[in-house]
Amino acid sequence: MTWNDERDLPEGRHRLLKEFVMTEIEHKAQKARAPRRRLLRPAVLAPVLGLAAAAAVALPLLVGGGDPAYAVTDNPDGTVRIQINEVRDADKLEADLRAKGMSVVVDYVPKGKKCSPQPRAARFLPEEEAPLYVVPDGKDDGPGFVIDPRVIKDGQTGVLEFSVFDDPDDPVRVAAIWARVAEGAVADCTLVDTTEPPLSH
Repeated sequence: MTWNDERDLPEGRHRLLKEFVMTEIEHKAQKARAPRRRLLRPAVLAPVLGLAAAAAVALPLLVGGGDPAYAVTDNPDGTVRIQINEVRDADKLEADLRAKGMSVVVDYVPKGKKCSPQPRAARFLPEEEAPLYVVPDGKDDGPGFVIDPRVIKDGQTGVLEFSVFDDPDDPVRVAAIWARVAEGAVADCTLVDTTEPPLSH
């Protein structure tokens, strides 16, 4: 289109053409000013997995590569923080928690697996009745997660199942936790194949 052609356009078409050109110029200018956003790898691989129903929750900042494999810290309010640094030594973590007086079982459940048999105990208490996992209140943003062992009474056992993605090239190891209190004995976890979402019970 020549300048003469543009001058001969009807007034309405000329105005639309001018608005289009100005819009394109502004759009390109904004794009040039906008900072390039870098895609960050999320620290948590799984979403909240039915917290109210199954107490399976997404965990931030549980990353691999550390030594020792985990850390256990007593909080002043009686709760206990557990930080998983590497997916190993589940039996030792369980033993250390039991040495602190906590009746718990600990299992790592890889992607595509689940614990069998299900359910692993005759009865699991509702999460509202025995909230083993302490939901963050926004003030506590440290690595790991917090449990309240005081909700485990005599004759009961806490069950901690961790959904893990054991990829040596991926520092993110623990995706979610299923934390519940069982009455009576808890069956050993035998890993079997599954196509269900992680920690489905």
